[in-house]
Order: sequence, then C-alpha cells, then structure tokens
Amino acid sequence: MFVDSHCHLDFPELAADVGALLAAMREARVTHALCISVDLAAWARVHALAAAHGNLYATAGVHPDYPDTEEPTVERLLALAAQPKVVGIGETGLDYYRQEGDLGWQRERFRTHVRAARAARKPLVIHTRAAAGDTLAVMREEGAREAGGVMHCFTETWEVAKAALDLGFHISFSGIVTFRNATDLKDVARRVPLDRMLIETDSPYLAPVPHRGKRNHPALVVHVAEEIARLRGLPLDEVAAATSRNFFRLFAIDAQTTLP
Repeated sequence: MFVDSHCHLDFPELAADVGALLAAMREARVTHALCISVDLAAWARVHALAAAHGNLYATAGVHPDYPDTEEPTVERLLALAAQPKVVGIGETGLDYYRQEGDLGWQRERFRTHVRAARAARKPLVIHTRAAAGDTLAVMREEGAREAGGVMHCFTETWEVAKAALDLGFHISFSGIVTFRNATDLKDVARRVPLDRMLIETDSPYLAPVPHRGKRNHPALVVHVAEEIARLRGLPLDEVAAATSRNFFRLFAIDAQTTLP
C-alpha cells in the first residue's frame, strides 16, 4: 500500500472531485492521505475532509507564501491541533522565492509554529524554498527536534537533507523526483535512509512523470514510489511499505484506518 503524506484536496482544482479521487486512490492502493492546511481562513474545509473520511487526516498551519492573512498564534494553533484527526502542525517554514523585502514576519510565523508543535507534541510539516540556511537555523534555535516532522516536497541538496535528518526530521519526495532534469534530487533520494523517507504528491501541483503538466492527485503518488524504487534498486513493495510505515509512526496514526 501507499500513502500520500501531503496533498491539498480542499483546493479548487480538486475539491469538487473528492469522491472520484478517493475511488482512484482505492484502485491505486493508496490507503491514506494527509490534507494540509495553508491558511486559517480555509482550515475548516481541510478539517471537514478529514472528519468526513476515515482515511484522510489534517494539519493546522499557515503557509509562508501568505503575507496578508490572519496571523496564527501558539494558542490558536494549539486549539486547532486538539481537534479530532489533526495530526500535525503546518504547512510552515520559509519561502524567499516568491516574497521580497523584509521577511522577518515569515521567520516569526515559523517560530510560532515550532513552538506550537512542541507544546502540542505533534510533528511539523516544513516548507523551505530559497531559504534553507535560515530554515535550519530557526529549527535549531526553536528546538524543532523536540517536535520532529518532515521536510516536505524536498528539493534541496544532500547537505541540507543531512542537516534535517540530524535534527530528527524525515524527508519527503514529490513528483519532482521523477523529472528528468532533477539529477541532484535523485541523488538525495538514493541517500536518505529508507526509514526516514516519505512520499507525497503536493497535489494538485507537480504531477509526476508520466503525468507531468496535468492535474495531480493522491493516486499518482505511486509514481513517486516507483522512481525511488528504481533509483535504489529496490522492489516497489519495499518502498511502499517503508514509506507508509514511516508515515503512520511519525503522525501517530493507526494503520488499520483504511479505505472503506
């Protein structure tokens, strides 16, 4: 079986087709998916998906790409994290690629999430883009090791991966690892310990080969696992079992809550 550790089923590209997407998951042996929060205003939609479907789960957080939105507090994140089926804090982190100017607000928001994750004793889902050094610095300064978590949709170097692994984090690979020109990322996928690896779609974006350029959805996470199996010379079922086991352990989810 496979697990999609990061998707956005509440986004407009997918929200109207949830029933069909769940059916596609069943056919592809994708048993669970984690629906990721990016904005407090939309959190109720994310949580409703998890509440309505036994094999879907949710997080609570505000993405660093959202400058003009309600700012989370530790107290607000803790209240959301206490709701049923909320298993992590995030998506949080730093993104210097799209935002410009003084980005101190991003770092403060990230610190808030780390503090909430430590208090809630739930793992962090971390996004980093063009900001790896500062991301790791905040993680160290705020004691992110205490919460643990995952560096999602990883696209950084092996050195960054190693630093995150040393902090007790997992590394999650998306469809980007299937792209022909992702040479350095493929090398990282060969080197990350199998017991610290997750797979994801980040859907509706970043559809893997052979669906690149099309709408992504959780059933396509199988192609990510196939590429990792190819890179490592492992049976597909071994990669599927390991990444699923890692997901259930990290997010403290009972693996028996399967598709209806």
